[in-house]
Amino acid sequence: MTDSFADQAPGTDLAGPTDPADWLTLPDVAERLDVSISKVHQMIRDGELLAVRRDGVRRIPADLVANKTVLKHLPGVLTLLTDAGYDDEAALRWLYQPDDTLSGGTPARTLGGDHAREVKRRAQALGF
Repeated sequence: MTDSFADQAPGTDLAGPTDPADWLTLPDVAERLDVSISKVHQMIRDGELLAVRRDGVRRIPADLVANKTVLKHLPGVLTLLTDAGYDDEAALRWLYQPDDTLSGGTPARTLGGDHAREVKRRAQALGF
């Protein structure tokens, strides 16, 4: 008999210690952005959105999709994190790691506010 926990792929649980509170499925994102599901897949491939597998389903943190658009600085931050060698799971952990020195408490929450450029500066510094 195998241990189901040991056999479970990393990142397949619904939430981790630094995961966002709310998730959107890809069809939910398509509806929120008023685009096709194909466009959402393209946005993920192009690094405009971050999607990770949770509970066997690709999901996007809800707070990265503001109203009818993706947070303005998110694509740039995702590119910087990718350039620094971060995969999607590592980027998610970085975005949701609590940081008391940021106005929003996490890089992800700060991206939606007035100090988004500070998050970009910090992401850029990871590459050095």
